[in-house]
Amino acid sequence: MKWSIHQLQKLRNKGILLDEIVDLNHLNERNPEIREVSPLHVTGRVDFGTNRYTFHLTITGYLILPCHRTLVDVKYPLSITTTETFFTTTEWDSEDENVHILEDDVLDLTPVLEELVLLEIPLQLFAEDVEDQETAPTSGKDWEVKEFVEKEQKIDPRLAGLAKFFDRTDN
Repeated sequence: MKWSIHQLQKLRNKGILLDEIVDLNHLNERNPEIREVSPLHVTGRVDFGTNRYTFHLTITGYLILPCHRTLVDVKYPLSITTTETFFTTTEWDSEDENVHILEDDVLDLTPVLEELVLLEIPLQLFAEDVEDQETAPTSGKDWEVKEFVEKEQKIDPRLAGLAKFFDRTDN
C-alpha cells in the first residue's frame, strides 16, 4: 500500500477508495508472542487537503496469540477503526494525534498498519474453554517440563534427638 505523491495528486479528483487484503505475517519477528497474523482486510477512503492526505481506515482480521495461563493458541479478533493524516510539510494545522510527516515522496501505509496491529495486542489473554482445548505444551525447543516427585525426608541419625525437641510440651 504505497503511493508516490505524484500518483496521489493525479487521483485527487477521482478520490481513493480502499478495499485491499494486506499480509503482515512478518510481525512475529517484531513481537515473538504473535504466532500468526491473518491476512488483514483494509477498507476506507482518502480525503485530500492542500498539504495533507487523510486516511479513514477500518482494519479487520485476527491474531493467534498464546493464552497467558495455559499457552494454548487463542484466536484474537481485530477490528481497528482509525484516521491517519499524512502531511507533506512540517507545518500542520490538525489537532489529530495520528499525524505523520512524509520525509520522502512516497506515502507507505504498511508501517502504520503494523503499528496499529501491534498496539492492539492485549496485555493478558485467556482462553475461554480450556477443558475443550488442548493442554499447554510440555516441551519445546531446548526445554521440557519435568514431573516433581516429593522424596521422603530422612532424618540424620545425629540429629534425631533434636527432632523430638519440639514434640514435647512444656508447662
